[in-house]
Amino acid sequence: MRCPFCSADETRVVDSRLSDEGDSVRRRRECEVCGERFTTFERAELRLPQIIKSDGRREPFNEKKLQNGLSRALEKRPVDTDAIEKIIGRIRHKLMASGEGEVPSRQIGEWIMEELKDLDAVAYVRFASVYRSFQDLNAFREEVQRLQNEPSAETRRKQLSLIPEPETPSKPGAMPGRKPHAAGKKP
Repeated sequence: MRCPFCSADETRVVDSRLSDEGDSVRRRRECEVCGERFTTFERAELRLPQIIKSDGRREPFNEKKLQNGLSRALEKRPVDTDAIEKIIGRIRHKLMASGEGEVPSRQIGEWIMEELKDLDAVAYVRFASVYRSFQDLNAFREEVQRLQNEPSAETRRKQLSLIPEPETPSKPGAMPGRKPHAAGKKP
């Protein structure tokens, strides 16, 4: 790594730590020529898909647009910036996990609405009003009614899943659903 102070190539890592919930590595480096210290961050560079806009245009995913839209919906709401960053991280993860080269902007809008519905009902309605282009008060009323008829995020989290979680082996090589047998005894 080149020193930002003297441009020498001889630098060494003094300290390394995980950062951003393990998504990046923070390294303190020291230049062996001038002795100055500086910080670098490493992050895996994963290619995000192109976004297909409603008019058919394609553009690269823009995290800043996502952040601005969330910030507008959450303006003057009791939600901390950490919650916004977590939503952005989950949506970025969904985009990468989709494995698609292109994702419709409509899909991202739906993901945002799912996130906002669980986080803040007022922000959800604000976002929905723009996203779904509400034309009159009836559209607002219908969306609020739909929101009121659904179980709350807390209730949904407390509900038992109808699909059982897969068992995870307790030891490497162990088969799911099988109990280990005592040492020296055959099943």
